[in-house]
This record gives sequence, structure tokens and C-alpha cells, in this order.
Amino acid sequence: MIVPVPLLRAPYDVHVGADLLGQTGALAAAVMRPGRCAIITDSNVAPIYAARVADSLRDSGFKPVTLVVPAGERSKSLSVAASLCEQMIAAGLDRGSNVTALGGGVVGDLAGFVAAIYYRGIPFLQIPTSVVAQVDSSVGGKTGVNSEGGKNLIGAFHQPKVVIADTSTLATLPEREFNEGFAEIIKHAAIRDFAMLDAPDAPGVLPALVARNVAIKAAVVAGDEFETLGLRALLNFGHTVGHGIENAAGYGRYLHGEAIALGLVAACRLSVKIAGLDPADSDRIIAALARRRLPLALPDDIADDAIVAAMQKDKKFHAGTVRFVLLKRPGEAFVSDAVTSGDLLGEIRALRSPPPDRPPDNPLTR
Repeated sequence: MIVPVPLLRAPYDVHVGADLLGQTGALAAAVMRPGRCAIITDSNVAPIYAARVADSLRDSGFKPVTLVVPAGERSKSLSVAASLCEQMIAAGLDRGSNVTALGGGVVGDLAGFVAAIYYRGIPFLQIPTSVVAQVDSSVGGKTGVNSEGGKNLIGAFHQPKVVIADTSTLATLPEREFNEGFAEIIKHAAIRDFAMLDAPDAPGVLPALVARNVAIKAAVVAGDEFETLGLRALLNFGHTVGHGIENAAGYGRYLHGEAIALGLVAACRLSVKIAGLDPADSDRIIAALARRRLPLALPDDIADDAIVAAMQKDKKFHAGTVRFVLLKRPGEAFVSDAVTSGDLLGEIRALRSPPPDRPPDNPLTR
């Protein structure tokens, strides 16, 4: 199935389905001029899928070179991006070349950023191989790397030419990495499609579930491509606290979706207190996180002040004031300036204990 991303300046399609990797070359050639290209992937994905993607690209006239970075969030850095650029220069890639991002959210963000800055911008395509990348990060054109000060603070908007979401690749994910992606699905359910909280994930229905999420993300992005109107900010539900935890814990301790799960718990509690969200709806969201064995409680060794300091450097802070996404009711999210630093600190402290009757079932919180 094909989900369009109807941007005014650079629309593109997201192809969703099983066994699509063999179509990479044909889909790429339909939107980009064949020539030299870099497949940027990581040490987990490369042994499984890189050869298949490279062969497909060659069959359509591309000349790929495969560049492999270590798997994990630590590769999402300026130093790794610079190294990739140097390798691409050495391989003879020029202004007419392009990039294929093959991997999860880290690879997609990193490779997209490299494409955005190489020769001041060359085309790229996304082949997301994780749940979180397929339903969220591969769509929308946000690319970037982390810094010591915070997550995604260095980056650029650079839209892909096409996204190929092959749901067959999800079968090779470890259970923990499969589950973490559902934090973004649960976020989309909360802000746009509450029935999706109970959506099944059997292989036969995964393409439809991924496409459902892509359609939500595409509609929001099309209405606010550069996050200047407030609509796209709704996609940050749960991310203010989540990004702060991810940074304070040290990149790599939590998977992205695990940190966002904790942020969603805090955002739900604040929505009940400040926005009037029905506690029963908050409980349903938190229960969905629990079913995915995502963390619901914050370990004591991640300091409150470190989380707060990381949040204050987040892009969602403006002149020291937080713009926090709250939920009035299922499907009705909004950006609020009523959340104070004291409110955030209180919810961070409340995360030290799991929600009542829902003991943490993630090894990180035992």
C-alpha cells in the first residue's frame, strides 16, 4: 500500500508492505537519477539486509557503496556524521549522488542529516527497519544528531524522496526493540486514533497498522512541515520529559521508545491534573504501555536535576518557558504554556514509583 505525504514543495510516497526490499532500486530510480550512492546502515542491520538492498540498487543502474556505523544511539553524533562525509568523499560521491538510509531511527536521522549537509544537500531515501522508524521517524524530514546538551539539537529539515517500509524486516527485531516502537504508536493513538491502543500486531496486520500510523504522521506534517504553526508540535506528546530522561540516563541506556514511554506516563498525569483528561483514559494509555513491557517507573540513580537540565535545553523550551503537549480527551491534544517547571519536577519525582496496580515489567525498572 502507498501512503502519500502531500507536502507543497516536495511531496513523496511511503510504500508499506511485506517483502519490499527487492523493489528498492526500481522505487529509487523512479524519483532519483541513478548514479553513485551511499547505503548508510549499522552493524546490526548490515549483515541481514545491506547486500539485498545493494543488489536491487545495482540492478537499476545505481553504484552503491555501503557504509556501516556501530549500532546504537551513540552513533548519532557530529563526529560520526563527519566521518561518513569523509568516506563518501573518498568513494567519489558528488552533488549528483544520493543516500539510502537502511536501519532504525538512529540510522535514519543520521543518514538524513548527512544527506542534508553533503554538498549542501543531496537526495536520500529511507528504508526503516524498526517499528519506531516505520511508524514515525522515517516520515517528516526531521534529521539530526545528538549533542551532550540534548537530543536532536543539531539537524535540518530534509525530506526523503521516497520511504520504503518493508514490514518483513520487523520479524528480525529483538522483542525489546519491537516493543519500544509501540510507544510511538500509543502516542499516535492518544492524539489522533484512540482505537489503535488495542490494535493487534500479528504479521498479517502489521502493514495496515504501520500505514495507519504513517497516515497520521503524514497528515500532521503536511499541515505544519517546519513546526511553525503549532500543529506538528502535537507529535511531541510525551517527548519533553522522555527526551530529558533519555539524555540524563546517558544515550544507550534506554531505547528511544522506552524513554518516551516514561514521558507519556508523565504527560498523561499532567493532562489529568491540568487539562481535565478523564483518569480512565489516562489509565488506558498507561495500560497499553504496560502490555508492551515498557518502563513505567524511573530508577533512582537518574537524578531529577539532570533531567530538568536536559529538558531546559530541549527545542520545546522557548525563552525558558516550556511548551508542553497535553491531552484534553482522546484525540484532542494541544500545546499548553500552563505547565510550570515545578509541575515537571513533581511528575519526574512521581515517576519513581510505578502507577498503582501496574508494577514495572521492564528489566530496566526492576
